[in-house]
Amino acid sequence: MSWERTIGRVAFINCEPLFHGLDNSWSVIPAPPSWLTGHLLRRDCIIAPIPAADYARHCDELALVPDLAISSKGEVGSVLLFSHKSLSSINTIALPTDSTTSVTLLKHLMKSKGFTPEYHEMGPDLQTMLNTCDACLLIGDRSLEAATENPSLVKMDLGAEWKNLTGHPMVFGVFATRRDSPLSIVKQAHAVLLEQLESFENNSAIRQEVINISREKTSQSIERLERYFGEVINRMDAEDLAGLDAFLMEACGSADKLQMAW
Repeated sequence: MSWERTIGRVAFINCEPLFHGLDNSWSVIPAPPSWLTGHLLRRDCIIAPIPAADYARHCDELALVPDLAISSKGEVGSVLLFSHKSLSSINTIALPTDSTTSVTLLKHLMKSKGFTPEYHEMGPDLQTMLNTCDACLLIGDRSLEAATENPSLVKMDLGAEWKNLTGHPMVFGVFATRRDSPLSIVKQAHAVLLEQLESFENNSAIRQEVINISREKTSQSIERLERYFGEVINRMDAEDLAGLDAFLMEACGSADKLQMAW
């Protein structure tokens, strides 16, 4: 199937509401968030949810697709800092390689608190990371699992901390397309995903299917997943756009205005 009929998706359950039962006339590329940026730039797919920090880096080549995002209005539940120590005692932090937004956000939040730890990139494994550093950042399904198994190690929910610091929601991932993509097909992909999201929001049977599938993919309870899909939101509204703009300026140092595909 051609790249014009291919959509990228984050390979975590936070995108399940958008992709569960997707019309098979569309192909899907599942990948870690930061990998999707490369897929999009190489024209492997027509749209994809990429790290907001990557959008800032490539905003001259990319445009935002409206309405869709991976965001939180407070606690996100799956972008967490883990440690045996208090924040003030952390000297080294292990960073995963799969999301530039979360890494950029963590560095910004630590700096805002007056902390200047050393950062080390490594594979996203809780025990390996904590064996090497005082703390570690995990995202997505791994973060959910680690928090369930080690609740006492959770020292910061980055979505909640950003909201406390700025008063804004945190947009971790934006749906983007190349500026030279055929707009008619971008709009088709957007319409399909938006229809998926509306079904999840309004149809209790479909919502339950998504939660059941997510339970099979993780060890999370039904109750935890019900809560999680209220913490992670795939719809982007005006409040989210304001939060995204603030993140791009304050954490990414980008003064460019948000460029929408239409």
